[in-house]
Amino acid sequence: MLLTIDVGNTNTVIGMFDGEDLTASWRIKTDARDTADEIALTFRGLLDGHAPITGIALCSTVPSVLREMRLMLARYYGNIETVIVEPGTKTGVPVLTDNPKEVGTDRIVNTVAAFALYGGPSIVVDFGTSTNLDVVSAKGEFLGGALAPGIEISLDALAQRAAALRKIELIRPRAAIGKNTVEALQSGALYGFAGQVDGMVDRISEELDHVTAVIATGGLATIVIDESRTITHHEPDLTLIGLRLVFERNSVR
Repeated sequence: MLLTIDVGNTNTVIGMFDGEDLTASWRIKTDARDTADEIALTFRGLLDGHAPITGIALCSTVPSVLREMRLMLARYYGNIETVIVEPGTKTGVPVLTDNPKEVGTDRIVNTVAAFALYGGPSIVVDFGTSTNLDVVSAKGEFLGGALAPGIEISLDALAQRAAALRKIELIRPRAAIGKNTVEALQSGALYGFAGQVDGMVDRISEELDHVTAVIATGGLATIVIDESRTITHHEPDLTLIGLRLVFERNSVR
């Protein structure tokens, strides 16, 4: 069984693979204050009752958590083959940006999975703490992309800075023209972010000439995908699939 771990700024997503089949997955909060021992206790609780782990693949966008993850894996899973995605890891993805080392490893892993599943040119729209649009070439290269504030960050900032506004439930309002403050906020968030994605996809598509797939992933994807006219696929486990593929490319077995 392969354990895949995607450490994001807000959530950590964990998956168990039996071959190509994702047999279990969990989403837990990311806490930069957790120690290696605390992380190990969490993992032991989640993995209890499951088949033994024979491999581990990890990517992280949070340096402090990555440090504790390394300690945890060395201390508690030191006899298990582990692949940590970082500069120098064999991913099969040429990174065609000005400074490849600054590209988040989750974006590279998503590129691996997107190209394997849908080919290219394609665009990955990752709805997380930030909204990332990652562009994959026809050859599977990472060309770059766009980064924007995520949905929850934007709404939190609005609630903090505007005294008359507050946090809301992100559901579809009755209409685009909100008849009250809650509906107006829901309209702006839901249709506004869908429009942002569609506008960016249109611009990127013009630069690429054509796009074969636009793949939505991330914890907040389900909020927006039904309102977007450009998203063609929804793959919630895209990063975990990419981690599996990277592990297979680096495994010594």
